[in-house]
Amino acid sequence: MKPTLSEVETLAREAGEILRLGYGNRHQVDHKGIIDLVTEVDNRSEGFLLGEILRRYPDHKVLAEESGASAGEDCCLWYVDPLDGTVNYAHGVPIFSVALAYQEGGEVLLGVVYDPLRDECFSAKKGIGAWLNGEEIRVSTVSDLDQSLLVTGFPYDVRTNPDNNLEYFNRFALLTQGVRRLGSAALDLCYVAAGRFDGFWEIRLNPWDVAAGGLIAQEAGALVTDLRGGQDYLTQPLSILAANPFIHAAMLAILKERSEL
Repeated sequence: MKPTLSEVETLAREAGEILRLGYGNRHQVDHKGIIDLVTEVDNRSEGFLLGEILRRYPDHKVLAEESGASAGEDCCLWYVDPLDGTVNYAHGVPIFSVALAYQEGGEVLLGVVYDPLRDECFSAKKGIGAWLNGEEIRVSTVSDLDQSLLVTGFPYDVRTNPDNNLEYFNRFALLTQGVRRLGSAALDLCYVAAGRFDGFWEIRLNPWDVAAGGLIAQEAGALVTDLRGGQDYLTQPLSILAANPFIHAAMLAILKERSEL
């Protein structure tokens, strides 16, 4: 059996309700790293999603942020990010999401990112299109990097690894209208898909961070590659560049001329 896009959207919305109900409460916060957090709501949302996916599709494999990979057939793989933007969530910053993607035969076919506070459900089906709450979305048509608005994020080892994205951030800040940092890579990609941002790049992410949003951006017309221009942006070490087709090449040229990835 294969999931439908509607089923994936329903799962994301139900997990999003868990996040919404817990938002603003005092949380039990554990540290996976100095600035890498996990709350009891991450675990609650992931537990719900894993339970529902494996109940419906017991032979499928799931790769989830908190629990890692489950047993299952590699041909049918789910990427699960139960709470993308945990640091924001723990601090009461209202920018976070649930991200789900379904991959078959090595190709991501379905992607959903749900923002429960804004009730914005971004979704995509491979080769068919991308939508926001059922309405088709497209990337922007900004063709000049000087007029673009970009978004990025920073790796969790930003304090200790010299390859920390700060050099790229400084470079693009001087060449564009601005660079934002929202704290949810999944939403960053969806905002590129919806034309709110013109481009997004980041280094050292995980597949569950970008599998759903990457498909949504692609289906909305974005060019999505790694920072070398390769098509496989889900393989570790993971880097990603998603931009409208008019500025992707310019962004890629700047990224490729900087320090070795």
